[in-house]
Amino acid sequence: MANGILKIATCQFAVGGSIAGNAENITDFLHKAKDGGADIVHFSECSLSGYGGSDFDSFAGYDWDLLKAKTEKIIALAAELKIWIALGSTHRLNAPNKPHNCLYLINSEGEIVGRYDKRFATERDLAFYTPGNRFVTFELNSVKCALLICFDLRFPEVYRELKKMGVKCILQSFYNAGQNSDSIHRHIMQQTMQCRAATNYFWVSMANSCREYAPYASCFIQPDGEITKKLELNKPGVMINTVNTNAAFYDPTEKFRNATMGGKLTNGDGQIDDERSTNTTEL
Repeated sequence: MANGILKIATCQFAVGGSIAGNAENITDFLHKAKDGGADIVHFSECSLSGYGGSDFDSFAGYDWDLLKAKTEKIIALAAELKIWIALGSTHRLNAPNKPHNCLYLINSEGEIVGRYDKRFATERDLAFYTPGNRFVTFELNSVKCALLICFDLRFPEVYRELKKMGVKCILQSFYNAGQNSDSIHRHIMQQTMQCRAATNYFWVSMANSCREYAPYASCFIQPDGEITKKLELNKPGVMINTVNTNAAFYDPTEKFRNATMGGKLTNGDGQIDDERSTNTTEL
C-alpha cells in the first residue's frame, strides 16, 4: 500500500453480554475485512467484553478467563490474516481498582502494540470504569492515527492536542445503543464528530454498536467534515473506506489554526488604532 493511503474496515454489530457471541461476530468481520483488502479493522466500544452497566449490571462474577482466551484467539487471527485491529474491550486492573474501558491495538504480527484507555467517563461509567490518562498514537502506511472512545468527543481540547501531535486520522469507538428512539444522541454525536474532523482536518472512522435502538450508525468522515459513507442503522455490517492524506479538501482555517492553538484568538494583528473600534457603546 502506498504511503499516505490507509484502508479502514469500520464494523458494527449488536454488542451484548455474551463474550463468546461478541467474539464470533468479531471473527466473522475480520475475515470480511481481509477479503475487502483492509489494512486495519475498527470495532465499537467494548465490542468483545460487553459494556458494564448496559450489557450486565456488575463485574462481580465476570468471566475474565473467557475474555482473555477469546482475546488471545483474536490476536492469533490478526497474525494469520496479517491485519491490524482496534478492538474494543475491557482491561482488568488489580483489586480494588475498577477496570479500564479500552481499545487494544493489535498489529498484523499478532502483537498488542498499544492500549488506549477511555480518558473521559460519564458519571454513570465512573461506577464501573477507571478513566485512562494517556494518548495512544501509531503510524500505519505513513498515516499517523490515534484511538479515542465515545465520551471523549465532548472535549475539543483532546482533538487539539492530537492535532499538535501531527495526527491525521482518528479511530473513535462508541457504544450508543439500547436507547429510546427520541435519544438526543441522534442529533449530536455524528454532528459533533463532523465538527471535530473539519476544525482539525482529521479523517475519522466512527464505529458504533447497532443494538436496537442505536440512534446513529457507524460512519466515515473526511477532513472537510463530510460523511462519505455510513452503515445501515440498527443492522450489522462492515464498510471499507480509504484514507488518502495526499488528497486536498476544503480547509478555510488552515492558515490560522496553528496561531489559534497557540493562544492567538484573532487573525488580525491585535492592534487597532481607531477610536471607532475601541468605543463599543456608541453607533
